Amino acid sequence: MAISKAIPISSVAALPPTFSSAPRLCPPTPNSNFYYSVIPPINLSTKRNVALMCASIDGVESFGSMSLKSLEENDSIPMPIVLIDQDSDPEATIVQVSFGDRLGALLDTMKALKDLGLDVMKGTVTTENSVKQTKFFITRLASGRKVEDPDLLEGIRLTILNNLLKYHPESSERLALGEVFGITSPEEKVPVNIATHIQLKADGPRRSLLCIETADRPGLLLEMMKIMNDINVNVESAEIETEGLVAKDSFHVSYGGAALNSSLSQVLVNCLRYYLRTPETEDDSY
Repeated sequence: MAISKAIPISSVAALPPTFSSAPRLCPPTPNSNFYYSVIPPINLSTKRNVALMCASIDGVESFGSMSLKSLEENDSIPMPIVLIDQDSDPEATIVQVSFGDRLGALLDTMKALKDLGLDVMKGTVTTENSVKQTKFFITRLASGRKVEDPDLLEGIRLTILNNLLKYHPESSERLALGEVFGITSPEEKVPVNIATHIQLKADGPRRSLLCIETADRPGLLLEMMKIMNDINVNVESAEIETEGLVAKDSFHVSYGGAALNSSLSQVLVNCLRYYLRTPETEDDSY
């Protein structure tokens, strides 16, 4: 059984415009309203042993004088996971973040999403097997509709990953962005030609399901969307997941209002496989 705690969105407006990056406790205010409910848990990570900690705004504060170095020595670094779901809710884009039990209230992440022109309608936190999963329901501030722009979806993904690196620098060892922006580069690299797997199958008469697993890198979503757009394949919805160094994305696609036929399916798979396995290839060379 998992316990869900709604995040009062009004508390974001009460915060100062900038926040200190230093870990600090954020006690609830007397006017804060929290709601508890029982919901089915979403298992995004295996059970991991982690040190006992207190949540701060986006980071954590350990008890006593435990340093980051001693934490890493005594504990394995959990898998950072960012999931962007376009299918589950017809009105909002769902963003889910987990990093063991090290995430705080993520108020700085919520502010960063608002700076992208997004409205965080509500948020929930569930805990299962010591893994805390924070879920945001977001829409575009100007229209009140879910996010469909690929550039903005990639912006959301990179914003959350950058905040993970900022408030949890130890996550750099398990993120592709850690190679450039982290304090420690990932010890293990994922070879693109080995990590790339593409599956495409019919999902009813009107659309097909495209599943892609490949080594993560900045701009990956835009690259894949460009390839599909260049051969006139329409992306109806997407589920975008970053699991450590690996991207696991699913797209519902169609062509002319119908599922892709075998010929177009093969063209799409070949284009994606060629591009993803040769990221240095120049545009339009496939």
